[in-house]
Amino acid sequence: MTNEIAIFATLSAITALTIYVFRHRHSRKESAAEVNAWKLRLELDLKQARDERNRLLDALGDPFLLVDSNAEIRFANEAARALFGNRELLNRPIREAFIDPRLADALLRCLETGEPVQSRVVLPQQTSPRGDLENRGVNAWIIDAAQLSNPPDSDPITRVIIRDVTTAHQIEQVRKDFVANASHELRTPLAIINGYLENLLDDDMLDDKEMSRRFLTVMRKHADRISRIVEDMLVISRLESGEANALKVEPFRFRSCINDILERLESVIRNQKAEILITMPDPTITLQGDRFYWTQVLFNLVENALKQNPYSGLHIEIGCQLLGENHHIWVADNGVGIPSADLPHIFRRFYRVEKHHSQQEIKGTGLGLSIVKRAIEAHHGTIGVTSVPGRETKFLITVPREGL
Repeated sequence: MTNEIAIFATLSAITALTIYVFRHRHSRKESAAEVNAWKLRLELDLKQARDERNRLLDALGDPFLLVDSNAEIRFANEAARALFGNRELLNRPIREAFIDPRLADALLRCLETGEPVQSRVVLPQQTSPRGDLENRGVNAWIIDAAQLSNPPDSDPITRVIIRDVTTAHQIEQVRKDFVANASHELRTPLAIINGYLENLLDDDMLDDKEMSRRFLTVMRKHADRISRIVEDMLVISRLESGEANALKVEPFRFRSCINDILERLESVIRNQKAEILITMPDPTITLQGDRFYWTQVLFNLVENALKQNPYSGLHIEIGCQLLGENHHIWVADNGVGIPSADLPHIFRRFYRVEKHHSQQEIKGTGLGLSIVKRAIEAHHGTIGVTSVPGRETKFLITVPREGL
């Protein structure tokens, strides 16, 4: 009996131990499964958070980078990848990513000091971060860098925003150049007028009628030039200040516009014995636009052809035809032409192609072709030029048939 009790107790103990071990192992498995489930959930939450962050940063219009304390790129948004031509950026030192070291200097200063940095950098086309995609010439960028708030024991992360301010920079340069060039262009005729006035008044030359008339004739030419420069600057100012949105758009016969400018230039055409050819398959073609500005366009183009070729026998063709949804308008001549090196610049303000002009000849304002371009753009059109010196120089304008 005693042996049976002992055996039963032993079996009970073994059974209890087996149950305990089984339950313990099961509990450990459940705990491990719960831990793994929590890890997986945290990883998924972290991945979702990163994906959400990436989507938000990819939505930014400006290139955005995250850089670690070793100046290596840890994140680049879509705009940054596009800016750098989809080159590999992650885990690369910042100096390797930027072609020009001046772009990296602002960021490196932020890493060294921990202070926010904003730096404006103007670069030549060859070292633009856009690489071979850059076709705007001089380009300007703002590098905005600042350290993010990180836990004390973590690696500091710096965010970098790269803003392309090339357009604003170029507009500012155009404004500065315009003021400088306008001042120079006005100073020259004013100095000549003041010089002749000084001679007339201080040297008592008023009694010499022949000399006085010659002086006054020169002064009148330069006064007319000042008036033309001021008028041309006002026209450009109106076109670029938003007044182009208030153009007086109405239908008008293009042929009547041609007749107006030929009447204004009749004496010059006659003196140079120039021949004007009008090519219009449909002489009743009607344009939708501001007739005042279209008269300015034609006048400047034809006058420019006459001024650049001041000899007899010049042939000028004025044409217009409807092709598809656009009007094609052109002014062509068989004069000396425009050198290929000058073609990209002729629509710039105050740009002149130096040719045969004598010192006594009164120069143009240098604004005519700039006015032409601005007026056509205000009508949602485009203008281009081709030139084969001695054969043909042709200005071709394309504008929508329906106008503005």
